[in-house]
Amino acid sequence: MKIVVQRVRQASLKVNGELVSEIGKGLVVFFGVKVGDDKTAVEPLVKKIAALRIFEDEAGKMNLSVKDVGGEVLFVSQFTLYGDAKKGNRPSFTQAERPEAANALYEYAAERLRLQGVPVRTGVFGADMKILQENDGPVTIIYEV
Repeated sequence: MKIVVQRVRQASLKVNGELVSEIGKGLVVFFGVKVGDDKTAVEPLVKKIAALRIFEDEAGKMNLSVKDVGGEVLFVSQFTLYGDAKKGNRPSFTQAERPEAANALYEYAAERLRLQGVPVRTGVFGADMKILQENDGPVTIIYEV
């Protein structure tokens, strides 16, 4: 599993022009599942998201987590995180897990993240999503388990 975490001031997600999810201060987390991934990787991943200290404290040092600042997470499935563009100009997605298995892990991870005490909003798995976000910093972290 691979995630891309972006610190945001706000974010919203639409499908077919309809607002599906929105958050204020927090994190947008793009979540990708690789062929062969299973539930064993989910717990360390969600603990990392909840505890990642990328928000500034009173001294201006990145020392606070999304939980510490009362933030939210917009959790978005994104199979393209496993796109491989080493050969040619069109990425290959053979490393990305099949949709049924990937969706099950996405839903499971979202629920486990909620159990970490973080408000989580989700996208629509497999949909053509339009995401508007106001990045803060910008701060972007890539993490893979």
